[in-house]
Order: sequence, then structure tokens, then C-alpha cells
Amino acid sequence: MRARGLASSFAGAGAVVLAAALLASCGTASDRAQTSRTTTRVPTTTSAPVATATNVATTTAAPATTVERVTTPPSTAAPTTPPTAVTAPPATSPPPPAPLLVTRVPGIGGAQQVITVAADGYGTSIATVTAFEHDTNGWHTAFGPWTSYIGRNGVAPVGAKREGDGRTPSGVFGFDFMFGVDPDPGVHFAYRHITGTNIVWDDDPGSANYNEWIDTNVASAGAQPEPMDNTPSYDYGAVIAYNDARAPGLGSAIFLHVSHGSSTAGCVSLPTDELLELLRWLDPARSPRIAIGTTASLTA
Repeated sequence: MRARGLASSFAGAGAVVLAAALLASCGTASDRAQTSRTTTRVPTTTSAPVATATNVATTTAAPATTVERVTTPPSTAAPTTPPTAVTAPPATSPPPPAPLLVTRVPGIGGAQQVITVAADGYGTSIATVTAFEHDTNGWHTAFGPWTSYIGRNGVAPVGAKREGDGRTPSGVFGFDFMFGVDPDPGVHFAYRHITGTNIVWDDDPGSANYNEWIDTNVASAGAQPEPMDNTPSYDYGAVIAYNDARAPGLGSAIFLHVSHGSSTAGCVSLPTDELLELLRWLDPARSPRIAIGTTASLTA
């Protein structure tokens, strides 16, 4: 009886164990699934989620910031050279002005008014006219320089002028008187009015009146005298005191007169306005002179 009771007890215990084992291994699918879910270990690390068309992460991890050490390369620009100090040249005095031509012309004596007629050379029919005046401060330029016409064959060397050679004589001369077809313009010298064709200049070396103003109504003028009733050339003029001794053949009728726009037979000519300035300025009380020649010969 005791043995059967023990056996029954063991049998009952075994049945319980067996039933428990069956229940553990043969439960329902849902039970097994539940058991599986409750017994599956969750891994401690997970991989990054895979992005899909419907599952895009809205945030991203900020990338790691790497701090780099930046080293500034040495400058390759050309070195700057300090500017060189500019030193002003030492102050120098300006050269003295060239002396006036009149101060280098010999033979003007005590003249206080001098007109120079300077040609570049002996063969040119153009010359430069300048008027100089002397006062308490010395010589200064009164008029000019102006361009004038002289003889068609230029200026003759001193003493070389001859009648009819078309050259203007060289030298320093005074003035005899002034004249003109037009009335006296207000000059200081004696003024002779050309009243008509009867007034001529005697150019005949064989004439007794050679190199003189002649009124043919009262005196002989020799062969082929020069008419003085000649405009515009003789509208105004001054007689240059050349060959006052009237040496035959050395030249005659040398005047300072109005230009007709070309060379002369031996006179010096200027435009009317310039000529009148000189004629009104010239004063016999100041011993005026006219010096004619090349620039080189005037200062020799």
C-alpha cells in the first residue's frame, strides 16, 4: 500500500513534469511567438538605418570638425625700396642778357637815337630794323625789331656801293631832310612836299646836280632823273645822308621810305605805319644815325 502510494506519488510528479515539458515545447504559435519575443536578446549595438523612399532621416549628424593649422606662406612681393630723396639743383643766376646791338656798333658818336638795319648776309634783300634810344638809364629799344626790304642785290660792303648796282650802302649815316607826296605827318625834321612831276632826284653821275633834289621848273636834273611823284613808295620818306659829297658814281637817292612789298633799288623800306613811327620819333636835336650792313659788319 505504501509502495503503491509512493509509486502513485512519483507517477503524479512525473506526469506534472512531463506536462510542463510538453507545454514548454508545444504551446500555440502565438504563445511561441510571444515567448520568442520575450526571450530574444536585444543586441547592444545597432547599424545605421537604411534610408528608403518613405523613410528618410530628417536630421543628420554634424560632421566632425577638423581644425587645420594654417601657415601663412612668406610674402613673395618685391621688397619696397624707399624713395630716393630729390635734391633741388643749386640755385644759379640766369645768364646776363645779350648786349643790345647798338652798343656794339662803332661810329655812332654822340647819337642818342640809332636805327640799325641788319641783314643776315650780303646777298639777301631782307633786313631787320630796330630803333634804339639813349637816356639817363642807358640804351634801350624804342621800336622793332621789324622786317624791311633793302636793295634787290642785298647790301654792299663798306665803300663798295655804285650807282645802279641795286645794292644798299653799308655804314653809319645821318639824315638830311624828310619828304612826301602826302602832307607833313608831324615830323621834327624839315619836310619837303612833293608837289608834282616836276620834283625829281638827279641820278646822273655826269650832272652838276648829281644826288640832289631838283625842281625841274628851276634847274636841270641831268639825264633820266628819278621821279619823286611816286606813290606809295614816296608817300613819306627820309633822305639818308649817303654820298653827301656827291662823288660821281658812288650812288644816289638812298632813302628810308614806304614799302611797296618787294626789294628796292638800294633804299630801305618799311610798311607805312612803322615808317611813320620812326619819322615822327627822329629828332635832329638828338643827332640820330642809321647803321646799315650785315650783322657781322655792324659789330666788327
